Amino acid sequence: MAISTTARGRRAATEALAQGDLRAVAAAYDAHHARVRAFARRLLGDVDAAEEVVQDVFVALPNALRRYRGDAPLGSFLVGITAKRCAKVRRARMRRERAYRGLASEPAPGGPPDPDRETGRRLQAEALARALADLPMKQRVVFVLVAVEEHTSPEVAGMLGVPEGTVRTRLMHARRKLRAALTKEGIR
Repeated sequence: MAISTTARGRRAATEALAQGDLRAVAAAYDAHHARVRAFARRLLGDVDAAEEVVQDVFVALPNALRRYRGDAPLGSFLVGITAKRCAKVRRARMRRERAYRGLASEPAPGGPPDPDRETGRRLQAEALARALADLPMKQRVVFVLVAVEEHTSPEVAGMLGVPEGTVRTRLMHARRKLRAALTKEGIR
């Protein structure tokens, strides 16, 4: 079952998805999995976690369609589901990291890592990853969609179901926080 581009075809495909038709879910997966995977990977920074999110998104799709009004393309709706799933993964990761921080404060056997192994580019990438990880999830989602995936503010507003002004405000705050975090680490 191919994903149709006509209004009638989209309605029929949506109804089939809502009923859990495996061919419809497979067609939606074929049409959208690459975009969902890339978005999840950018948000989470982890290939394995992103793949789990992709699977969760498409397994949850038939039930999630109860909230789908049909006023945005299915791909945009899937991005919204993906953002929510990534937020859950990130919250779980943060809980684990807090628990591990207690263990990490103890001196490690063998001493500190050798700083000579690090390169400038890797340090910058790590600093950016840390700065992104410290952003609130809503700001991180908007930043990735606008700055990395190059969507417009109106597109992002439609994907996330929020006003365009909210998207712009979140983006402004995200950029400000990233700039401050990178400056603090000596990166301009």
